[in-house]
Amino acid sequence: MSVVSADVLTGGALAVEDAPPGAAELGPRARLWPAMAAVYRAQLSRARVARIPLLFVATFQSIGIMILMRGVVNGGGEAEAVVAGSSVLVVAFVALNLLAQYFGQLRASGGLDHYATLPVPPAAVVLGAAGAYASFTVPGTVVTAVFGCALFGLPMVHLWVLVAVIPLAGAALAGLGAALGLLAPRPELATLLGQLGMSAALLLGVLPADRMPGAVRFARDLLPSTYGVEAFARTFGPHPDWAFVLGDLAVCGAVGVVSLAVATWAYRRAAVR
Repeated sequence: MSVVSADVLTGGALAVEDAPPGAAELGPRARLWPAMAAVYRAQLSRARVARIPLLFVATFQSIGIMILMRGVVNGGGEAEAVVAGSSVLVVAFVALNLLAQYFGQLRASGGLDHYATLPVPPAAVVLGAAGAYASFTVPGTVVTAVFGCALFGLPMVHLWVLVAVIPLAGAALAGLGAALGLLAPRPELATLLGQLGMSAALLLGVLPADRMPGAVRFARDLLPSTYGVEAFARTFGPHPDWAFVLGDLAVCGAVGVVSLAVATWAYRRAAVR
């Protein structure tokens, strides 16, 4: 039998009592923007190989739609709507459809547990993934817009507005896609919701608004990508009304903030289950 001094026992008890309760002390949480940049780079490198073929599919799909519409649309405001809607459709295919599938599969496979163990804010995960997926839409959207302008004889002088349209429409659609994927109870349902969202962007964004019934126009106004389409279409005129363009972009940006906030809430909800 070993004999231990009472002083040692007392000191040990005091040491235990002085120790902070709970688990081992963790390091400080990462700040939002550095964490978001890290998630963005990781998602960009991970999805580069897998998503590039799908980006070609999205681009060819939009170009094919414009070629089909060329037979029934000659020019004017209808041609502007077709080109703007087809360009933003590339964003909808990647940022809404593919992101909904990604988060749906991530939730079903337990991949959210990996992100939950990292000391990063939930908003950084959502914003980083959304930004990475939206970045893939840039070349396809530009190619579609240039091809559409050449096909319908529209001016290309204001194509620079895509610098604002792509990130704002991408944020709105990516937030919606992430929310659909995180809230769907099954990955198959997330895929279905993503496909339905992209179909809505196709039907409500590419077709001219003046040919739609009133109820369909109301549904079109609820679609986040509509305001990006409207802002882009307004720039094809000889004298664009930039106040309306900025107004549409502001609405698109506000919808993007709301949709990304909902996606962040959905991520927190899914990660704790």
